[in-house]
Amino acid sequence: MSYRDVYEKWLNSPALSEEEKQELRAIAGDEREIESRFFAPLEFGTAGLRGTMCVGLHQMNVHVIRHATQAFAEVIKAEGAEAMERGVAVCYDCRNNSETFARETACVMAGNGIKVRLFDALRPTPEVSFAVREYHCIAGVNVTASHNPKEYNGYKVYWQDGAQLPPHHASAIAQKMEELDLFDSIVRMDYDEALKSGRITLMGAETDEKFLANVMGQVNDQAAVEQVADTFKMVYTPFHGTGYKLIPEALRRLGMKHVICVPEQMVIDGNFPTVVSPNPENPEGFYLAVDLAKKEGADFILGSDPDADRVGIMVRNDQGEFVTISGNQTGVLLLDYLIGAKRRTGKMPDKPVALKTIVTTEMARKVAETNGLQCYDTFTGFKFLAEKKDKLENAGEGKVIFSYEESYGYMLGDYVRDKDAVTASLALTEMAAWYAGQGMTLYDALQKCYEKYGFYGEKTMNLVMPGLDGLKKMAELMAGLREQPPVEIAGVAVLQQKDYKDGSVVTVADGSKSTMELTGSNVLRYEMADGTSLIVRPSGTEPKVKVYILANGASRAECDEKVAKYAAWAESLRG
Repeated sequence: MSYRDVYEKWLNSPALSEEEKQELRAIAGDEREIESRFFAPLEFGTAGLRGTMCVGLHQMNVHVIRHATQAFAEVIKAEGAEAMERGVAVCYDCRNNSETFARETACVMAGNGIKVRLFDALRPTPEVSFAVREYHCIAGVNVTASHNPKEYNGYKVYWQDGAQLPPHHASAIAQKMEELDLFDSIVRMDYDEALKSGRITLMGAETDEKFLANVMGQVNDQAAVEQVADTFKMVYTPFHGTGYKLIPEALRRLGMKHVICVPEQMVIDGNFPTVVSPNPENPEGFYLAVDLAKKEGADFILGSDPDADRVGIMVRNDQGEFVTISGNQTGVLLLDYLIGAKRRTGKMPDKPVALKTIVTTEMARKVAETNGLQCYDTFTGFKFLAEKKDKLENAGEGKVIFSYEESYGYMLGDYVRDKDAVTASLALTEMAAWYAGQGMTLYDALQKCYEKYGFYGEKTMNLVMPGLDGLKKMAELMAGLREQPPVEIAGVAVLQQKDYKDGSVVTVADGSKSTMELTGSNVLRYEMADGTSLIVRPSGTEPKVKVYILANGASRAECDEKVAKYAAWAESLRG
């Protein structure tokens, strides 16, 4: 079928409302727009689905949601009657259409005889991971596009361990989507009827309380908070999203007396009216929080993204100005703090372990190993961190105290298997309060870490390749680097060329080959003669290739110089 044929099929389908058909008629003369909406289905991967919201095959809308859910339901039914009885937990965030998409998910699951536990209102992403584990569900679905712009929505899928879907299950769903007709194969149940019959059960405050009880179990040193609670002030923003309720509540239970929330951004709104991008990685989004912190005399700012799985912080520097602490730096600070706090309070387990991803700063490894912890790398994504945690702990090889990746995601405790801004906010606030008790800000603490562990600098370059030819460009870039592996980058010799696709390691000097433990991911890594690591990886959710620069040196200036030099090389890859 050509994209034109698919367009006509949609236009003539009785499944579409008159309003949806009107939207399609409005683009009848725009061949490029028709092609972009109907050239192919949205690809279902291990991160599920993500796309812009409009009518079309390559978009996020109720028809694509129903189709994906029907395919997922077939995979669950193949697991047997017990799996169907255990059911699916369904959650959603603040985005436009998220509640509608979540209800449609629930209705299709119910129509297929699968029990559903649906949250009664929007909730943080970690709570769906928690609910899957807490209620022994076979799977979970979360309707969210995380930190993407307002035009986007997504469909994230979890398996029974509470982690995002493993690759073989994602492939099974993708296969089913190919086999099933997008309109005719859907089996769904009326929402009210499903509620009445008990096929859909609503989750509410009782699940929040169970989740919060686990979150509060991650407190290490409440006395440190109590010591400064009367004077320590902080500002919090949920960026119009799902953290608005549970994060301030967790901080209140921690003993924080002055959590000042940004009023304009406590308003739930999928249009994110006060920010260009609701992403805590973008410092410009914190402008209202910075103004409020200056007015209130606060030293610490914390912001969670719309689905409250990631969190970013800002602190006052030695000049009194608010500066961003990167995800890499935040993780290093938190790991160093947790080691100290757990030892101080007698809560450090035997054989403690830290986990990070291959693109996360090597400073985390230095902090872990200097303090006698094991540190392991995984591929990017919390499903891999969760898998490694379970593997190590089930084998009795160690107890993971902290897992993180550089993109502002942190996982603590045993009750979730995904990044968790609620628990991370609690731990970060406890850490900020403890340092305040020592007369230090987190900026001061970071400088102390550099003095103790050495200087490290990181930068992530995003080579955006949008449009129909974007995927082709991304594939060509990776193929070109494999066909002609660089032996020199920015005037510096490449010591080793690593390809995580097949796990191969080539030592450039003598051409000798060895293998790595990690294999099966489209990622290239170059170990440079000056100690820098360069990693090239296509994004799994957006049309861009990411280049990660992980440098270290004897001084901040040396790190900055290396980062700038390799950033120029990364820019040249755009072609």
